[in-house]
Amino acid sequence: MEEAFTIHPIGVIHNTDDEVRIEIYPPYTAGLLGLEQFSHINVLYWLHLNDTPEARGILQVQPRKNPANPLTGVFATHSPRRPNPIALSRCRITAVTLDSIVVDQIDALDGSPVIDIKSFFPQDNEGPVKVPDWQ
Repeated sequence: MEEAFTIHPIGVIHNTDDEVRIEIYPPYTAGLLGLEQFSHINVLYWLHLNDTPEARGILQVQPRKNPANPLTGVFATHSPRRPNPIALSRCRITAVTLDSIVVDQIDALDGSPVIDIKSFFPQDNEGPVKVPDWQ
């Protein structure tokens, strides 16, 4: 059964040569309270430049755009081309202000809409990890 959801951006990523800043829009700035107590966050953002019907229809890619890698389903990759162009990056916080979060780096383009921020807890990473050889 296919359902539609509405996602409202809570902010925007400003990614320049000098700084990576996640601006939080005024209705959501109260959500920053306490974030300065964390060293890392998970940022969910919209891959706005890949949001086309064609890109959403691509379900298999060669990981890392490397033709030597095997054809792989997008759910087993970090491809920006996917049915719902949502991305996730773990970032180290360098500063938190009243309306933004400054991070050390992010794999996002300038202007990417932010759809959520989640604090990172180390136990989120427990257990052995398995990855394919092309990683």
